[in-house]
Amino acid sequence: MLTRPDKIKLHTLLGSYPNVVALKDGRVKSDLIEWDFPDFPVPNRGFKPMVREHRFDCGELAIVTFLQAKSYGLPYVLLPATVLGRGQLHTVAYNSERGVMKPSDLNGKKFGVRSYTQTTGIWVRGILAESYGVDWSKVEITTMEDPHVAEYKDPPFVKRAPATKQLPQMLIDGEVDAALIGDKFPDPRFKTLIPDAENANKEWALGHGGVPVNHMVIVREKIAKERPDVVEEIFRLFKAARDLDTSAPKGALDPYRFGVEANRAALERIIDYAVKQQMIPRKFTVDELFDDTTRKLA
Repeated sequence: MLTRPDKIKLHTLLGSYPNVVALKDGRVKSDLIEWDFPDFPVPNRGFKPMVREHRFDCGELAIVTFLQAKSYGLPYVLLPATVLGRGQLHTVAYNSERGVMKPSDLNGKKFGVRSYTQTTGIWVRGILAESYGVDWSKVEITTMEDPHVAEYKDPPFVKRAPATKQLPQMLIDGEVDAALIGDKFPDPRFKTLIPDAENANKEWALGHGGVPVNHMVIVREKIAKERPDVVEEIFRLFKAARDLDTSAPKGALDPYRFGVEANRAALERIIDYAVKQQMIPRKFTVDELFDDTTRKLA
């Protein structure tokens, strides 16, 4: 393959997910882009350098982090390419040793989450309020970390746990009544707050416009303005890598959707949740998240 004289090297933050691994291992090739992937075993640890130091040219970013950073003039442009999407309800645990708990039992109780601005947490709070009767004005929220975006400050009703605390142990000790623990629970006493959570995830996605979006692709604004051909190639490469992944479902439950229209319903909902949870000062339209080039990608 001949190398074009205008080939560009992109310092890129990206996890090694099944839907992108073909891009990282070279099966999906380009004569326009050379990738430089720094070693971030947990990609979300690169989000702060992305939004605070603008360290990367391209990569994945949590959608709510993007919404917040856009509010403060982040010099990046969103591509309608989902890198990470999933159901959210299986991530919330309670300690069954302290009795059975259902979602509405959270009202008047304490809830723990890694960060108030964590995208999974925003989806969880929105879904639990919308579909399960949780009134978050009656729930005490405790966090462990500050936001990715330095300019954003948590609302005054959000409490910070001491630095010595660990969220699973707080759940064991009863310092919180439920918590966003993640995909895998570290203790057999932990049970999902939503019974049959995996099936609940599917039913929610089918009834609400698709699987929730977590991480999408962004590119440096300067590159987007000067090299729209590079932006189009980034989109093509991510789409080609996803098409080689046979492990994830296609159709209505596809977690890796491409194009504005395919992601519109999920983006409208997460924008709405972000406004209601005081993450962003105003409600963006979906179309204004993109520029003239990325808006047309499909």
